[in-house]
Amino acid sequence: MPPFDGDRAGVRVSRSYLASEIVQTIYLYNTLERIDIETEIDWNEEHQLVKAAFPLDVHASAATYEIQFGNIQRPTHANTSWDEARFEVSGHKWADISENGYGVSLLNDCKYGFSTEGSILKLTLLKCATYPNPHADKGRHSFTYSLLPHGGDYREAGTVREAYSLNQPLECRKLSAKQGKLPESFSLVSCGCENVVIDTVKKADDSDDLVIRLYESFDRRTNAVLNFGFDFEKAVLCDMMEREIAPLQKQGRSVPVSLHNFEVATLKLMK
Repeated sequence: MPPFDGDRAGVRVSRSYLASEIVQTIYLYNTLERIDIETEIDWNEEHQLVKAAFPLDVHASAATYEIQFGNIQRPTHANTSWDEARFEVSGHKWADISENGYGVSLLNDCKYGFSTEGSILKLTLLKCATYPNPHADKGRHSFTYSLLPHGGDYREAGTVREAYSLNQPLECRKLSAKQGKLPESFSLVSCGCENVVIDTVKKADDSDDLVIRLYESFDRRTNAVLNFGFDFEKAVLCDMMEREIAPLQKQGRSVPVSLHNFEVATLKLMK
């Protein structure tokens, strides 16, 4: 019987490879477009590079790869020696290959090497070298990667949101009865712009102030508004060392912020 898990159902595939075992559960969702491939590997090999490869019916001269606070594009061909030397791209949570009107994103929760050869999108899973660590990558591995077919490009597909959802899934916690009444919904901080990612919410390094770090993810100029679920006295724009740069206009529990393409912004809120 295939495994069932709430909104999704899947099929489990087991493979033996030399002295190693690979077990993958491929999940389809009822309400999501992506296909999750949950992988468990007991790996005992040396000097082999393990990749997941997806031949796609997509024509594109470049692929897009997420990096911290943005993304980069690299050619899908090796027309020059420069292109050939960049056979693998360091990426974070997703890579995407899209033509006009259609594409496919490849998401993952802990693997950071991608490559694209023509219309074949690849993700590096294991690299078992023996130097400097003679036992590199040997042992048990557990990770998930996902395919997300979509219309349009990665922006229209919500690839950034889906990648964050895979890496930071919603958690439920049951609490015992307490005094008072909880609101139907609450958000500590939110933004209505789909291209603005609130990456970090933390206490300031040298005070009890609250620090918010966000970035623009679509390569698009944006006038955003941050909405907070609590009262505060003032907000200031800071650098990444949390040194104050300029005051920000406060509108009740909201703060407008203007962002340039792929800009990273740091805010500090004082109560």
